[in-house]
Amino acid sequence: MRIALHQMRASESKRENLKRVLESIERVDADLHAFPEYLMGVGERGISRKYVRELAEPIDGEFAISILEKTGEVGVAAVFTLFMREGESVYNAAVLADGGRVRAVYKKIHLFDAYGYRESRLFEPGRELAISDVGGFRVGLAVCFDLRFPELFRAMAYRGVDVFVVPSAWYRGSYKLDQWRALALARAHENTAYLVAVDQTGRLFLGHSMIASPLGYLELDLGEGERSAVFEIGRGEIEEARRLVPWPELARKDLYREWI
Repeated sequence: MRIALHQMRASESKRENLKRVLESIERVDADLHAFPEYLMGVGERGISRKYVRELAEPIDGEFAISILEKTGEVGVAAVFTLFMREGESVYNAAVLADGGRVRAVYKKIHLFDAYGYRESRLFEPGRELAISDVGGFRVGLAVCFDLRFPELFRAMAYRGVDVFVVPSAWYRGSYKLDQWRALALARAHENTAYLVAVDQTGRLFLGHSMIASPLGYLELDLGEGERSAVFEIGRGEIEEARRLVPWPELARKDLYREWI
């Protein structure tokens, strides 16, 4: 499966960001297109509750439907994000679309209440996993800060996930690049799965979108600029990693339940 990572800096204009997403899906030849978190828009100082609620749309709004229709037109899959409105609630959501259909919707579970930020003032937290099959691979969704919670990825791994896709808006800061890489590589290797982490770039965010391998090394790193890249994954390394590290057989779930 050919995966396109689209590292971009979202502007304040939702319409401009949508146009860029649609153009990227058309322009780049891939089976699965992955886009960053906060794709609808980011202000000069980031996002606020007022800004998020102005941009938020339901899953059947223009933003999501336009991308869905484009995946159907081109015949590809895509993981994109939106500020998703459901009644009075707004979620930081990632959507897996395939051939014009929604395959999975993930509402970010672990909100970014750290480093002085309070994402829980902007969004409601989700409560469910989001997993679907695409192109012969089982794909699981997470978002940004979720990388710091290995139990989420292990739960998906127990359900057979081969590829984690993690849209992100990872803020810059001291040691943040080291943490970004270390967490992504660990989540991939400890679950013997590929991990595709697609980050925003620019003044606020880190960039360095990457693919981490099931054996725990860096397959691809896009650096800091706005760019797209395509990487082809296969089942061979997944199967080899699971042969070398058969963690499901060695795990002691009977003990973990007593400790947590």
